[in-house]
Amino acid sequence: MENVVKTTESTTFSQAQNESSKKLPGLYCELTKIRLSALVVVTTAVGFIMVSPAGIEWMVLLWTVLGTTCCAAAAAALNQVIEQSRDSRMHRTQQRPLPSGRLSAAHAFIIGVVLSYVGVAILSFGANIAAAGIALLTILLYVLIYTPLKAKTSLNTILGAIVGALPPLIGSVAAFGTIETGGLIIAGILFVWQLPHFLSLAWMYREDYARGGFKMLPAIDQSGGIASRASLMTCLLLVPLSLLLTLTGFTGVLFAITGSLLSIWLTARAYVFWKRRDDASARKLFFGTIMYLPILLGLMLIDRETIQWIELTGM
Repeated sequence: MENVVKTTESTTFSQAQNESSKKLPGLYCELTKIRLSALVVVTTAVGFIMVSPAGIEWMVLLWTVLGTTCCAAAAAALNQVIEQSRDSRMHRTQQRPLPSGRLSAAHAFIIGVVLSYVGVAILSFGANIAAAGIALLTILLYVLIYTPLKAKTSLNTILGAIVGALPPLIGSVAAFGTIETGGLIIAGILFVWQLPHFLSLAWMYREDYARGGFKMLPAIDQSGGIASRASLMTCLLLVPLSLLLTLTGFTGVLFAITGSLLSIWLTARAYVFWKRRDDASARKLFFGTIMYLPILLGLMLIDRETIQWIELTGM
């Protein structure tokens, strides 16, 4: 009888281990915020392609994308280790792997550190040391400065936007060897875009952020006046930034027109948020920013390839 009990317990334990191992890939995707990391990688790839001369070095691009993926995933994992207790207080984040108890902090920390080393190493050998250095700087700023500041000052959004603007520079430096004008302009677009994106999100979840102890601007500015004005003003900046890419020769008239119209469309949503300051208008602005960036990046690439094709054919 004792042997039967032991066998049953062993079988149950083995089944639990199998179930846990099956769930690990999903937990790692949550831990590394894979969808957000994917967006970071896209901006890196766009930065690489936009500054590349005719004839892209595809293997270098592949290593750049792979290395940046690891670095972005590492930053997200280490961020969740630090914010575990705060995440447990927020309705929006309390089911993440650490606060829900599905992963331990030690497990997540090891994953984050390993991914950091792997990502920086891949960029060092597959691209260049400068690109790897910017990626390492991005991780350090995100984890050691931006994350702690979220609980101390509402200015954390600005620093977070700076960190989020660095990936296009990783791509452009990987392709060109040094920081190039096109990469800087794309980084500027990313910096400006993030402000209405995060301010509208913070407005929608202002009570939740306050519950978690985060000093987000809408949690402090209860009227929404500052957050909505800042969203509108930064959206207005997207129009001249789009035109600047054309003025410097990285895109043509097609992008100047379509990029400006798209930026005006997003600005209109920011204007409605400024006038109404309610959850519905903030949600429309937030989802507008989600649609805006991939469309803008796509238009950028289409126009860039069109220019290169014309140059190669001599038309």
